[in-house]
Amino acid sequence: MRRITGKGKDETLIELQNAGDAHTEDDPAVLTAFTINLHKDENGGNDVNSLSERATLPGHTETQKLQPNKDTVFFRDGVRRIDFVLSYVDDKDGEKKQEKRRGVFEANLRKVGLELETEDKSDSKDKKTYFLKIHAPWDILATYADVLKIKVPFKASDIPHAQDVPLEWLSNPFRLPEHIMHPQPDYFTYPFDKGKTEFFLINDKDTFFPPSTRNRIVYYILARCPYYKNGQEDKDKTGIKRLLSNGTYTTAFPLHDCRYWKRARNAECESERYNLYSHWARFLCFYKEQPLNLIRKYYGEKIGIYFAWLGFYTEMLFFAAVMGFICFTYGVLSYDDNISSKEICDPDIGGRIVMCPLCDKKCSFWKLNSTCLSSWQSHLFDNEGTVFFAIFMGIWVTLFLEFWKRRQARLEYEWDLVDFEEEQQQLQIRPEFEIRCTNRRLNRITQEMEPYLPISSKCARYCLSGATVIFWISLILACIIGVIAYRLAVYAAFASIIKDPMRKIQVVGRFITPQLATSATASCINFVIIMILNFFYERVAIWITDMEIPKTHLEYENRLTMKMFLFQFVNYYSSCFYVAFFKGKFVGFPGKYSYMFGRWNKLRNEECDPGGCLIELTTQLVIVMAGKQLWGNIQEALLPVMRNWWSSRKGRHNPENHYSRWEQDHVLQNFSQLGLFYEYLEMVVQFGFITLFVASFPLAPLLALFNNILEIRVDAWKFTTQFRRPVASKARNIGAWQEILNAVAIMSVVTNAFIMAFTSDMIPRMVYLYAYGGGASMRGYVNNSLSIYNISQIPYRNMPEEKDIWFDNSTSTCRYRDYRYPPGHYRQYTHTMQFWHILAAKMAFIIIMEHVVFAVKFFVAWMIPDVPSDVKARFKRERYLIQEYLHNYEVERLKLQLSASYTNEALSEVSSVPDKHEVLSECL
Repeated sequence: MRRITGKGKDETLIELQNAGDAHTEDDPAVLTAFTINLHKDENGGNDVNSLSERATLPGHTETQKLQPNKDTVFFRDGVRRIDFVLSYVDDKDGEKKQEKRRGVFEANLRKVGLELETEDKSDSKDKKTYFLKIHAPWDILATYADVLKIKVPFKASDIPHAQDVPLEWLSNPFRLPEHIMHPQPDYFTYPFDKGKTEFFLINDKDTFFPPSTRNRIVYYILARCPYYKNGQEDKDKTGIKRLLSNGTYTTAFPLHDCRYWKRARNAECESERYNLYSHWARFLCFYKEQPLNLIRKYYGEKIGIYFAWLGFYTEMLFFAAVMGFICFTYGVLSYDDNISSKEICDPDIGGRIVMCPLCDKKCSFWKLNSTCLSSWQSHLFDNEGTVFFAIFMGIWVTLFLEFWKRRQARLEYEWDLVDFEEEQQQLQIRPEFEIRCTNRRLNRITQEMEPYLPISSKCARYCLSGATVIFWISLILACIIGVIAYRLAVYAAFASIIKDPMRKIQVVGRFITPQLATSATASCINFVIIMILNFFYERVAIWITDMEIPKTHLEYENRLTMKMFLFQFVNYYSSCFYVAFFKGKFVGFPGKYSYMFGRWNKLRNEECDPGGCLIELTTQLVIVMAGKQLWGNIQEALLPVMRNWWSSRKGRHNPENHYSRWEQDHVLQNFSQLGLFYEYLEMVVQFGFITLFVASFPLAPLLALFNNILEIRVDAWKFTTQFRRPVASKARNIGAWQEILNAVAIMSVVTNAFIMAFTSDMIPRMVYLYAYGGGASMRGYVNNSLSIYNISQIPYRNMPEEKDIWFDNSTSTCRYRDYRYPPGHYRQYTHTMQFWHILAAKMAFIIIMEHVVFAVKFFVAWMIPDVPSDVKARFKRERYLIQEYLHNYEVERLKLQLSASYTNEALSEVSSVPDKHEVLSECL
């Protein structure tokens, strides 16, 4: 820290001492004002040192006792607002290099025009941390607002809001106060132009730019400010990010405007954080609408768009959840009408059917009625209502995406984001791209030299990136194959343990079949593998994306999004795809079973339960989906609470004049640039679960609805209480996630059609009912769906080592799930005509369902315009008024210029002809 030295400064110090002694009792602020002015003169008018330095001055003891409130967002003069804070720890001796970097960096910030004020470490709680407060004066804000083309108001909007809707009073319990929902009036806006300040509605320069815009401008400067001296140009020594990474500064963040549980004492402070916490972040507000305009005003458009999308997605989930619950209820109510399950459970039918062993050696013959409970469970999800629900979800996902486009278009207009992407593309160039790309070329549009990445370097980086992604996806597939091998290996163990009469698990064995036990444990193991691979791949994906050196922030996020979602898609859904489309499809038949790696390894392919594979897909989906949501909520809610409980407690119990605003925010978690990315990723993976495999579990939308209601409030709570205030940034839409959602929506129609055709037993039952049962009853379906095999023809390697007590040696045949001719038939053990009829029906169902759903999807998409008509009208009205207002402004400006030139000529004539003074006065 610099001290006041020199003869002239000593004289000033004596004057300051006398002034301080004289005025301390009457006005303690006088000494502060004198000190600020003194240091301004010393440092070029831009630097103010800390309170601790003034403690060395005589007469300062009384002032120190009367400390001002430190829980403030203003400099010590109470006028200049703190737009950004940098912190660093200076508890090590010999860190001259970092001190030198800081000195050069801060000097360059002053040259830019920013004003700095330092809080000494002796004023901080830990006695180690310095805080550098940054203020951007009006000239800097105006200059960079012009550069960034920030839209600001120029005229109050004269377009009336939507008229009252009938029965609007019904929604009153879900509404928030008007000042929360609309924190500022509606204006027509236009990109700021520093040369036309009279054109805009500037009532107060200190409050014209909101805090979110101010911190965005300051961060733009910090990210591009070098920390090398003139004449020592080094592109690597640029930006606050590099200074944070090398430890020169520890944190960089804008300030929250107040404590979240208490309004700010300063009337000039908006207390928007308190309003957000009171009306948005509390869980008791879960049924209320979100204050999106206030979120956007406080955090910026990018975070506002995320919460708008999440809220809209949750609202649309309500309809899917209701329909899914109705379909599940239908399965429960039709429980007693399930003839197939009754036949399986009947001792005279299912109790007399002997089934072939499900594995080699360890599995014995078994009776069909042992799967009685699982057949009832399967009926809950595999019934006629499931087909209707699968078709409904195909239409629902289209309505969701189309209505979201309309909602997004309305937000784009209301939040001045219509032309953002086109105007800001070049302004979003990442500092890392500018630093690492040393080659320059002429931009044909701007005719300016710009950095670029040579094609040879770009191809090499893309090849390495692609190879890395392929390697990790291959690793996932290898893990999935390992889990499948586990399923095949332990099935026999579960079969022998669960049915062993010598073991004391007979009660459990009645409710858990070997298939269910294998599926449940394999799903848990798969979930653990998913979490482990996620942990490592997230870091790999960021590394390879950084290596590609994307040009803009938008390009960086889109590339990372595609890599991460591709990985997550394979990681989360591959096990569900296996159960849905591969398990039980390539089994073979007794005497000619199929093996995973050939006959030598004895890992026989899994068979489905006689009730179908759908219940196993349901188990897999519930464990992975619910486990992911539970783990995500633990990470988002419980861990931050445990980590920050002490800090929050300390903040609540410290007086405001002792625990400063910057220290309170310093102990909070940093909200990283990729923070929203992980939030989107979590929700899009969930979206895949409730669309791709929803035919197997109609209650999935209901679980997602409950999770999202909690997710909105947990995210809101984190943003308002656990995170430092993020730097405001703009985004006109949800970016690459929109295309991913569209792709998942299209794929969901195909997957659900295949699930209903090949995983569910719905098509075989319908074929039997109308082609073989006369359309009257399902009686006899179980017997019809099981083929016969001669036990004497089973090879020794497939025969069980031990047989159950009930097994009679006179039993000559066993049954297995397939449609094949019985022994003795001239085409024994080959597929019957019924098998081909069922296969044809399955293919016909897939084609019909896909075409019907796609036809409805495209029709709905065509019927619903992406942009509402009233938004189009408002946008055209605003464009027209901008042109008209600009024209009038230029005309008036020209008149004033002509009038001023005429006045100057008249004054020159008056100076030469004194007797014309009276005439000129009359003209003026």
